[in-house]
Amino acid sequence: MSKATGSVTKDLALYTTVYPAAHPFLAAWYGSVLEQSDQDFDLWIGVDKMSSDDVRAAVGQEFPASWVIACDGDTPASIRDRALDRISQRYGAVVLVDSDDLLHPSRVAAARSALETSDLTACALRLVDEAGLDLDLQLGLPRGKQPEDVLPRHNVFGFSNTAFRSSLLRRCLPIPADAVLVDWFLATRAWLMGARLTFDSAVRMDYRQHGANTARVRPPFAEQQLIEDTRLVRDHFRISVSHPPEGTLPDRLATVQRVARDVDAFHENVVEHPTRLEQYVTALNGLEPLPVWWSCVAHPALSYFWTLEKEQR
Repeated sequence: MSKATGSVTKDLALYTTVYPAAHPFLAAWYGSVLEQSDQDFDLWIGVDKMSSDDVRAAVGQEFPASWVIACDGDTPASIRDRALDRISQRYGAVVLVDSDDLLHPSRVAAARSALETSDLTACALRLVDEAGLDLDLQLGLPRGKQPEDVLPRHNVFGFSNTAFRSSLLRRCLPIPADAVLVDWFLATRAWLMGARLTFDSAVRMDYRQHGANTARVRPPFAEQQLIEDTRLVRDHFRISVSHPPEGTLPDRLATVQRVARDVDAFHENVVEHPTRLEQYVTALNGLEPLPVWWSCVAHPALSYFWTLEKEQR
């Protein structure tokens, strides 16, 4: 694949990570890569618990790519960290996609264009099921909101729909090996430093919902899911607060710390009380879905569930 010239994104990489649960979807994913209107990029693939031969077999054809193969002791975060570090040293920008999702033909072209005026950008996603059928839910910024209105409490910058300038990405790395919500971690660090963030409201990705998804966004939510998701979100804020990047804006760090305390209060006063958790989940499922990642945990519209309980104590 050739390169465009004359812009900050003249050297562009497209990166994804593959893993066994994505195996059934790899052929369709690569087909959507081939359908990009902008083909001026190099493909990079991180490989976790598979081999490059496994990936080619799943895709059904040979194709050019740069491979980052997991080593003994690697975590999902460390594989991504190593791959993104290499990419950020070689390219002006990188487009991130998930290997179980589908790119719309304009995805790369729109990301390249957006990065001319922003450091980190993302696009809206359409939820689809395992067969690729529309689930009638779109993820993206709520109407009238900007990325700064969503971060740091929630996230709209996933590894399926974002693109980074490498100059920013290098400042956001490294990724702690124990991080699980790697996409949110990087976006939070970018926000902490005051990076220029933009969001494209056009749907340019199909976001596939299946059993191996870490971020489950489609209601109805279940109590066990809330327990698991709250653990992930608490860990995210613990890591984010303990690893602020150089150049962090003090007021933004204070905001992250305040949100982290709020999530801890939610855990203490709701998640650890079965009856109250049941009531919270019932109320949550009665709300209009908030189209961002992790909105189910400590949903702002339901703050009375944990602030009232805390006051009563």
